[in-house]
Amino acid sequence: QVQLVESGGGSVQAGGSLRLSCAVRGYAYTCMGWFRQAPGKQREGVAGINAQDTYYADSVKGRFTISRDNTKNTLYLQMNNLNPEDTAMYYCAAQPWALSPASCWPRVEYMYTGQGTQVTVAS
Repeated sequence: QVQLVESGGGSVQAGGSLRLSCAVRGYAYTCMGWFRQAPGKQREGVAGINAQDTYYADSVKGRFTISRDNTKNTLYLQMNNLNPEDTAMYYCAAQPWALSPASCWPRVEYMYTGQGTQVTVAS
């Protein structure tokens, strides 16, 4: 049984930083990512990672960094210089069999997702 468990969300002031973690239980997936959804807005893919590459939405490029620790089967999202537009529920996700770059990113729909962690950025 696959389980993705996010942690690390919270409330920060604009310009602050947070690091999200996602513990993956049950299997290790090559293609993983983070997406976010704010009330009344469409789901947005934030960052993705596969065996060789990392990918970012233009809105977070240069501020967010996605990484993984394969020894811990954990995915991370380091978020710096946060602004109020980053306020959303953030979800960790995994997509099996998406081994090519084109199939891994861009993506907003994944087969497996976590329950989400809230990030709130105050101005």
